[in-house]
Amino acid sequence: MPDKLQGLKMILAEVVDLHRAGAVLDWDQETYMPPGGVQNRSEQASTLSEVAHRRFTSDEVGRLLDDAEGAVAKMPFDSDEASLVRVTRRDYDLARKLPAELVAEIARSSSAARPFWQQARREANFAIFAPYLEKNIELNKRVAEALGYEKRPYDALLNRTEPGLTADQLEAIFAELKAAIVPLVADIKRHADAVDDSVLHRGFDPDKQIRYALDTVAALGYDLERGRQDISTHPFSIAFGPGDVRITTRVNRDFFNECLFGSIHEAGHGMYFQGIGRNLDRTTVWDGASPGVHESQSRLWENLVGRSLPFWHYFFPSLRKTFTEPLEGVDAEAFYRAVNKSYPSFIRVEADEVTYNLHVLLRFELENDMLEGRLKVRDVPEAWNELFKSYIGLDVPNDREGVLQDIHWSFVGFAEFPGYTLGNVISAQLMEKIRSDITDLDAHIERGEFATLLGWLQEHVYKHGRKFTPGELVERVTGGPLTPKPWIAYVRKKFGALYGLGLDRD
Repeated sequence: MPDKLQGLKMILAEVVDLHRAGAVLDWDQETYMPPGGVQNRSEQASTLSEVAHRRFTSDEVGRLLDDAEGAVAKMPFDSDEASLVRVTRRDYDLARKLPAELVAEIARSSSAARPFWQQARREANFAIFAPYLEKNIELNKRVAEALGYEKRPYDALLNRTEPGLTADQLEAIFAELKAAIVPLVADIKRHADAVDDSVLHRGFDPDKQIRYALDTVAALGYDLERGRQDISTHPFSIAFGPGDVRITTRVNRDFFNECLFGSIHEAGHGMYFQGIGRNLDRTTVWDGASPGVHESQSRLWENLVGRSLPFWHYFFPSLRKTFTEPLEGVDAEAFYRAVNKSYPSFIRVEADEVTYNLHVLLRFELENDMLEGRLKVRDVPEAWNELFKSYIGLDVPNDREGVLQDIHWSFVGFAEFPGYTLGNVISAQLMEKIRSDITDLDAHIERGEFATLLGWLQEHVYKHGRKFTPGELVERVTGGPLTPKPWIAYVRKKFGALYGLGLDRD
């Protein structure tokens, strides 16, 4: 048995190392790389991606997989060995369909497009980025055709990120969410004055915000011996292995939520990375189950924990000590209400829990239209603005606050946005199970004791890495299939109480 797997593991370790080296370059490009490094960096990223792809898709890996499949056939489904072979086979079969030249072109295009997206965003001018989006749409279409699909191009891309899920299934989830969200948004709008968030805009020293955010995520369980926080245009998390998991945030003097909740969000991803079993390191299994499952952890810590009243009962005294002047006359309950104010807004990453999924739905529909040729690049800003007005009720003032706000389309990142909504849905479904297992969870949070919650997540979610598909993991942990019903019940109860709508009594 060891002999049949050892050769495969050695090659996978090399491939993982190459990808992690590429991740270091990505992190550097987003944080400290000088503008003049773009051309060199795009070529470096392209070379690493192509070398890793060629190594992984070699005939040798195929032969080793064939041998290993027989060796693990009678082993438990969730064993390290059987999981390694199963996950690697799925990845291998998909990767073999993509020519190495296409993989290299994607890496090169992504790296080259990023600075033009940044410039376009700064200048609020979509035309600067349009040629690069055109190229990335073409690349996404080529990927979809290479992978193959039965019904829709989106299915091919989605199967890479959320295995087992189709665009039709996503549309059904979005339809159920939209039916619940739209009337709730209307009810909240009629009672908008019930929640005052003016305290969040009183001017908070940026340096103090960054330090406080870092102290907070450390208290939650993000291990700073294996992590660090930096500043970037778009907050993100990235892992170079179990011992090096980094996060970034951004800061706004006049809007408190941006830095702290950005840090908590990314630390949720970071704690997931830090909790994956070291026994899976340098294999295809060492990663989150999917972007959606990964997002469930960032959203769980950011919203279900970080925006809860018990959380602020614990943290508000230290917050008020740090920001004495802007928080004068404010108590924990008032601050809790402020950070949960729901209102239509332009920026997805700053959207409240109620409206957030409408931002994702808009992107999902636009991506489908672009992939299927119904929407030309030149018309994307207009289509964005029209959908935004229809779903969220606001007139988009400029491209920076509209179509250019997200980095994803600069790195060929189609079929990734749905993971954010899946994260919301899965987070609530997991929390329902957590509360049944940890009946005094709120008391733990109110005392600043987060180890019990983190331990539960490590045991049931984190340590398994990619052993299970998203559907398998949700079923295994919660006992039922993926459903938006717990999330809908959660927001109706929470925001019904905040705005006095009576929904919490339904």
